[in-house]
Order: sequence, then structure tokens, then C-alpha cells
Amino acid sequence: MITKKTLSLADAKVIAAAASAKAVAEGWNVVIALFDVGGHLMYLERADGTQLGSVHVAQEKGRTALMFKRPTKALEDGVLSGKIHMLSLPGATAVEGGLPLTLDDEIVGSIGVSGVLSSQDGQVAAAGQAAVATLR
Repeated sequence: MITKKTLSLADAKVIAAAASAKAVAEGWNVVIALFDVGGHLMYLERADGTQLGSVHVAQEKGRTALMFKRPTKALEDGVLSGKIHMLSLPGATAVEGGLPLTLDDEIVGSIGVSGVLSSQDGQVAAAGQAAVATLR
């Protein structure tokens, strides 16, 4: 049997708060989506004024980061470098803003952010990712 760590709801809220603080500090309206290690949505926050389409996009970024065990920026970079076949990967959203969340070198969930430029979404997700180190 394998035992896997996963985020609790309290953990997801801590991560979302850190990501939200970055977005608010920058004046960015975003959607923040947190997933457990099984790929299930745990927590979703949409800032007032964020376009509705970002609700779906943030979730897809978070799922992609979890399922492919890498930042969605890695997929975006692959596409931009000419590897357009990456666009045909099932369930892949090749746009920056999704990150796997790790603790003790083990993936425990993921975060997806959407609402502003993808590079800005990535900054917000990174602020959430940094909060994982505070969890125990």
C-alpha cells in the first residue's frame, strides 16, 4: 500500500490566501483554484470583477499541473518553441498559471490561477506555492 500526503481544506485556504494577497497587492483580479492530490477541486475563489471564463481556465491550469507533474509554463514553453504536438495532449492546458504543489518532494495538490496575463497568473500561483513550505 502507498500512503500519499494531500492538502486539507485548511491548507488550501492558507495557500489561496497567500496567492490572493499577491493578486490584491498587484491590483489583479483573478480566480484561484486548489486541487487535492487526486485532482479534485477543493477550493475556488473568484475576485470581484474577474471575467467568468477564468473560473474554468484556472481549474484547467490546476488540473494540468497536477496530471502532468509540472508547471503549465513548461507546456506553454514547449508549444512556443515549436512543439505544437503538445497541444494535442489530452487534458493539457499549455498556458502559464498552473503549478504542482509539493511538500517533502511529494506532490500534495496543485494550484491554478487565471484572470490577468499568463505571466502574472504565474506570479500569483507562485505566491501560493511558496506558502506550502509553511504547512506541516
